[in-house]
Amino acid sequence: MAGHTWWYVARSGGLVAWGLVVASCVWGLLHATRALGRRPTPAWMLSTHRYLGALAVVFVGVHVLGLVADSYVHFGITEVLVPFASSWHPVAVAWGVVAMWLLVAVEGTSLARQHLPQHIWRGIHLLSYPILALSTVHLLSAGTDAKSLVPETVAVSLGVVAVFGAAVLLVWRSAPKTRPEARTPGPPGRPGPSGPPGPLVTNG
Repeated sequence: MAGHTWWYVARSGGLVAWGLVVASCVWGLLHATRALGRRPTPAWMLSTHRYLGALAVVFVGVHVLGLVADSYVHFGITEVLVPFASSWHPVAVAWGVVAMWLLVAVEGTSLARQHLPQHIWRGIHLLSYPILALSTVHLLSAGTDAKSLVPETVAVSLGVVAVFGAAVLLVWRSAPKTRPEARTPGPPGRPGPSGPPGPLVTNG
């Protein structure tokens, strides 16, 4: 085991990063749909969602560092940064490389959200779901820890939950938001559209 320390670092970092991507997506859905009600507060939900996303980036860095530092498979900088550049399972590794760059784009635009138009930020942020899908495919096709039934079952189940949650979010956002129309009172002495009539004037 001592000779493959970096390989174990790479594997564990990748698994933790994938779990954090799943957690961040699920937490983002809970925050967007207000599924948990008013408690916890929206601000706390948003902060936790951002924290999970930032941790995912950190552990992706650990994963990449472990691959480059390890001598078991011989990954270079090009292999971990450019899709299809790896000679070891090039397609399986490419899924992870693309997911990594999309994750960097999502996190980078989230940090610069105040300086971006809302529609641009939202469009890029929705890439979180392709990131989850790509990283799951990468885990199942390239990860040496995904060769048993349990990780595959967990991955598929979480994927179904994420897709279902995304569908709920889209339906909720596309539902018409109706508000009661405001009614203005009529002139004094006449009944307006709402409220009691004005004062009664008599001749005498």
